[in-house]
Amino acid sequence: MTESAETAILKHLSTAADAVIEDTFPWAASIKVDHTAVVGAIKSLLVEAYVKSEDLSTSFYALTKEGESILQNGSQEMLVLKALVEAGKLSMPDLQTKVGKNVAKVGMGNAMKKKWIKKDGADLIPQKTLDEVSDDVQALLKKLSDANFAVDAIPEKEAKDLKKRKQLTLVTRKSYKVTRGDSYAPTRVKKAGDLTKEMLDSGAWKTTDFKDYNFLTLGEKVGGGYHHPLLKVRAEFRKILMEMGFSEMPTNKWVESSFWNFDSLFQPQSHPARDAHDTFFIKEPAATVSVPEEYYERVKTMHEVGGSGSIGYRYDFKKEEAFKNLLRTHTTAISSQMLYKLANQPGGFKPARYFSIDRVFRNETMDATHLCEFHQVEGLVADYNLSLGDLIGTIETFFKKIGITKLRFKPAFNPYTEPSMEVFGYHPDLKKWTEIGNSGMFRPEMLAPMGLPEDVRVIAWGLSLERPTMIKYRIKNIRDLFGHKVEMARTRTAPVCRFDHVQ
Repeated sequence: MTESAETAILKHLSTAADAVIEDTFPWAASIKVDHTAVVGAIKSLLVEAYVKSEDLSTSFYALTKEGESILQNGSQEMLVLKALVEAGKLSMPDLQTKVGKNVAKVGMGNAMKKKWIKKDGADLIPQKTLDEVSDDVQALLKKLSDANFAVDAIPEKEAKDLKKRKQLTLVTRKSYKVTRGDSYAPTRVKKAGDLTKEMLDSGAWKTTDFKDYNFLTLGEKVGGGYHHPLLKVRAEFRKILMEMGFSEMPTNKWVESSFWNFDSLFQPQSHPARDAHDTFFIKEPAATVSVPEEYYERVKTMHEVGGSGSIGYRYDFKKEEAFKNLLRTHTTAISSQMLYKLANQPGGFKPARYFSIDRVFRNETMDATHLCEFHQVEGLVADYNLSLGDLIGTIETFFKKIGITKLRFKPAFNPYTEPSMEVFGYHPDLKKWTEIGNSGMFRPEMLAPMGLPEDVRVIAWGLSLERPTMIKYRIKNIRDLFGHKVEMARTRTAPVCRFDHVQ
């Protein structure tokens, strides 16, 4: 349609050097082409200067549906008067039945104002005959119609009254005056926008007209990548831990054996956390291939008969249970492997600080604060003769660096740490203490089979990444932060994460 309009415009302008389209709206109607198509063609021709245009603006009145009805049948007040003259008198319900509810409501009010009708008890009766009144509203609309609804056809005050009664609207129509442009030609030759392989092969590029390159055009906005709020907080935590002298553990292996995830941590094979309703076990491959044999035997002995002052759990340790594959339930499975390597590295044990921030999986019921998949932040320090005071000091240093200064520690139980502590922080928005992490010192029953020296102690602590992120970004439901319900717009608009370090 735009192409045929374009051809019609160029053809009209070819009739004379000073040919002009005075107003595109009536011109489009004369050639039976939609005005929108004509406007599109003009804008396209303007780009290559085939035409010049001048904006035109025409205002006129248009009738609403109610206005059209009045022009044909008369105003509401006239219809009400006619009904009462014919019937002599009518109750309001009867009048509504005769002329319609809306007509009766508007018409009765206007007729009473003009003293055409009055109330007689529950009825309405006429005070005037049809010959004694005139329908001024219908007359005004007819006058407008006869003048093609021109703005100057009726006084402004009367037009304002009609618009107030929603019988009339003012319409402003945009159109154009069109003349020849600097590059006018009777037929448009489309310029090529791109240099193609075919043009280069055939040599057609030498004679092809190309569009001028607009160096000022910014082009389409490039949709770059955005870091998820979790990754922003993760990056900040990672920087803080590295400032504290920690090295990052390799945590890219999500599938672990039960041996590294549970047994090496001195967690008994009968522990409830090892049930299918708490852990995701892998169907294929269901079992790991191998673990360090000598270390496996030492762990088995520690579980069955004990050692390092412990009596163990006194049960038959099963290899098939230890070799089961699962989605790791905590990154401590990596911590145990790193400590084993630390104890058996060439040159013997050397003090170390490790941390990890990665994904873990637990078979939990999902709600506003729990997912079956989340991120765990874990740190550990292995050194000679460490104490509970070292653990508390390390935890306080880390949390001060993320802006949490009010901490409390509560005794707790963990299968592989003793003593163990829950860490609570004061939430200034909620104005209450909330659990933010867990901590403890790894038990001798866990460390001794690894081959670590007897006077080496390992302090460790951990927290979820999601909870501080929710607090930082004021997110109430964890499913709005992580998972398939996350709004992509939040990822684009989430501000950079910065924590105020407290000295």
